[in-house]
Amino acid sequence: QVQLVESGGASVQPGGSLRLSCVASGVILSLNPMGWYRQGPGKQRELVATITSGGTTNYADAVKGRFTISRDNAKNTVYLQMNSLKPEDTAVYYCYARVRGYVRTSDYWGQGTQVTVSS
Repeated sequence: QVQLVESGGASVQPGGSLRLSCVASGVILSLNPMGWYRQGPGKQRELVATITSGGTTNYADAVKGRFTISRDNAKNTVYLQMNSLKPEDTAVYYCYARVRGYVRTSDYWGQGTQVTVSS
């Protein structure tokens, strides 16, 4: 069984910064890609950013230039550095990974971490 555990969510003022982390554990041959999604109040879950095992990144237009995704393959960890936060970034942020195991490849999600941007 694979688990994804997020951390780093908090309440912050507009213009502030946060860094989210997500650690994957279990029987893992590869994690490709890893990423972050978010779901704001009354909204559908949406892509924030993804990163491949080779380091290729993809960002939603709403976060380009403000958020940076990175990963540490040796630690099975993905990060999301969020700068210049806006109230519209308020959401539950979910870690995602496509995990290749010995038997199958499956998608996994973390439990979510709350980010609130408010003055």
